Amino acid sequence: MMGSYIWLAVEAGAHELVGSAAELAESAEAKGFGLNFDVLETNLINLAIILAGLVYFGRGFLGNILGKRRAEIETAIQEAEQRKQQSAKELASQQQKLAQAQAEAERIKAAAAENAKSASEAILAQAALDIERLKEAAERDTASDQERAIAELRQRVVALALEQVESRISSTLNSEDDQRKLVDRSIALLGDQS
Repeated sequence: MMGSYIWLAVEAGAHELVGSAAELAESAEAKGFGLNFDVLETNLINLAIILAGLVYFGRGFLGNILGKRRAEIETAIQEAEQRKQQSAKELASQQQKLAQAQAEAERIKAAAAENAKSASEAILAQAALDIERLKEAAERDTASDQERAIAELRQRVVALALEQVESRISSTLNSEDDQRKLVDRSIALLGDQS
């Protein structure tokens, strides 16, 4: 591609030189000095001179430009390779960190499941103990209530029996004589038993 640019430049330069040379030739012919600037006869010589001049003078300039461009491209490639290597290292590092984070997350998840299971078992055991304690308390309360109810019934039965005995005694012992007879009989019974 660069060669085609040089070729175009040489051609353009040759046409300009030919045009300038033709003007010089015409002015020289008028003065008596003459060069043959016939395009058909001298075009190859002009081209060879222009090419030789370009090669001689342009070689260093073009070589420097191409060398600088090559150096810039090589530097850019090296920098890209370094960035690629750095990116690969960073990617490996981040993947390792991700793997560690995932392993830690799994460990935390397993620990949480184990803690939840232990807590659930502890809650169920405590609930079973609480139920047993409540049953025992309910049984004690029931037994206590039953004993209290029996004691109250006994007291009522005794109170009713005493009321009936008193009413019978009152009805049968209306007089003082009856009361004396009862006392005497009770004393006599006590005396016979001893």
